Amino acid sequence: MPKVKVYNMKAEEAGTLTLKDDVFGVEYNEPLIHEVIVAILANKRQGTKSALTRSEVRGHAKKPWKQKGTGRARQGSSKGPQWKGGGVVFAPKPRDFSKKVNKTARKVAFMSALSAKLAAKEITILDEIKFAEVKTKFMQEMLNAFKFNKKTLIVIDVKDEDVLRVASNIQNVSVTTSDLLNTYEIVANTNVVMTKQAAKSIEEAYLA
Repeated sequence: MPKVKVYNMKAEEAGTLTLKDDVFGVEYNEPLIHEVIVAILANKRQGTKSALTRSEVRGHAKKPWKQKGTGRARQGSSKGPQWKGGGVVFAPKPRDFSKKVNKTARKVAFMSALSAKLAAKEITILDEIKFAEVKTKFMQEMLNAFKFNKKTLIVIDVKDEDVLRVASNIQNVSVTTSDLLNTYEIVANTNVVMTKQAAKSIEEAYLA
């Protein structure tokens, strides 16, 4: 079982935490992680874009001028794509981009991504996240203490408005809860900072 250091918000060691191999020590499965991430991103797409084809634009199909004798190119309708206000060639239409991935695959991909992140030493465990005042500077001080200057994801056990507020004005920092954390967020962020309780909640959820 992987044993990791637990830090306080000043980047000082505050103990250790033993994580379960069944969640944080899973074999890396890149194809499955890729499949799940593609599905997550696809399911976020609205698929509502739409444009009119030449058969749908307002107008008429009357021939603008006679076929021969004008010196101009032949035209069959003013609704063609070469005309201003004409239809769009291969116009995009509303569609469903969603992809289905079964529950077991999502679970394995999540644990695989989490395990890879831990193996790369890009997961930091904190004893807790609490601020004396709800001010952005205190969150920035914590990030500076750990020297985090790239995309950072903060994972807390339950929704905390104070943490959300102090992180909202910092670029490349996002906050989520342990029950909403997904594979894409793990992979998309360089650093993952989670509280000790959040790590335990993830273990309980994925070992159930």
